[in-house]
Amino acid sequence: MTALLSTPSPAGDTGAATGDRPPPARFAFDRHTWKEIAHLLANLPAALIGFTYVVTMLFVGAGLTVTVIGFPLLAAGLLGARQLGKLERARARALLGVRVEEPSPLPLRRGNGFLPLLWMALKDPVGWRTVLYDFIRLPWGILTFVVTLTSLFVLWPVLPFIARGLANADRAMVRGLLSPSDELERRIAELESDRGVVVDTAAADLRRIERDLHDGAQARLVNLAMGLGLAKEKLLEDPDAAAAMVDEAHGEVKLALQELRDLARGIHPAVLTDRGLDAALSSVASRCTVPVKVTVDLAERPAAAIEGIAYFTVSELLQNISKHSGARSASVEVWRSADRLLIQVGDDGRGGARLDGGTGLRGLTERLTAVDGLFVVDSPQGGPTAITAELPWRDRTASDGAR
Repeated sequence: MTALLSTPSPAGDTGAATGDRPPPARFAFDRHTWKEIAHLLANLPAALIGFTYVVTMLFVGAGLTVTVIGFPLLAAGLLGARQLGKLERARARALLGVRVEEPSPLPLRRGNGFLPLLWMALKDPVGWRTVLYDFIRLPWGILTFVVTLTSLFVLWPVLPFIARGLANADRAMVRGLLSPSDELERRIAELESDRGVVVDTAAADLRRIERDLHDGAQARLVNLAMGLGLAKEKLLEDPDAAAAMVDEAHGEVKLALQELRDLARGIHPAVLTDRGLDAALSSVASRCTVPVKVTVDLAERPAAAIEGIAYFTVSELLQNISKHSGARSASVEVWRSADRLLIQVGDDGRGGARLDGGTGLRGLTERLTAVDGLFVVDSPQGGPTAITAELPWRDRTASDGAR
């Protein structure tokens, strides 16, 4: 009997550390064994619910496909099967320690009408795999329930080994049928999310350009036209007043040109196209209210799109330093490491910058994430601040150089 007593062992903590790899089965009953026994006993009621739902859904949906409501009912049944799969994954996580990623939700709100949404739901591989899982689980649930319950009273000395074998079969079913389709499915979901960020960012940039043109250069050009019209009327009767108006219009032209230059620089600066990141970032640093040391260590130029993102990232970070940091000096470093372009912007200011502190840093994070980049902020209260941005390196093409 002493061999059946539970004794402390380091293996008892291994399962907690490894998540879905419980410690080896032993004669002693530990918490992992009891969790597996509970899961196996719960298989029967869970299998009855799932099997009943799936059979009812398939028979009713398939039987009514000759009518108008058959396919919508089948699609709704597949969406419900997804929820059953979610509950089974949660049960496996809690009792078996199986770490299975949740499948990406169907993008039903992005469909272009009822029929595309219906077709998307009907061909959902996650829903159909859950249907298969629930369909084959009834005989398995009966088997595991009977074997576990019988062993609990008759074969209890070796029950941990029986429970481990049956639980491992359950783990294999959950991983095989209830996990996401594959890495491609998850990647598609990420790209769909990133595409939404890019579209929103582009729309915001277009609104900003339209607002700047309407409120700035366009308003000055309208005033200029009115001023020149008045000067034309006074040219003969009051030449001195006309000359003063022309002189004022000349000043308006200079201001309008300056605003157009600033706007063009905000879209894509000419110095970046002509001379690259080193010169463009030095130009941005010269306009910063804090002395900035710029170091660009690049043997060649990246693709124009990556170069532009890097430029605007540094430009916005330097603007934040000018407005909020209270720093006495700052630095910008740009270099290449393997297939990544790395940017680090630091200052000796008051610190306290956070990604959730405003829209600026959060917007930069979204922009970099949309191109598989990273954005890390290290800014303790009292400073210093170090912000690191990472972008994928893409080689420059002939079309980039022609721009």
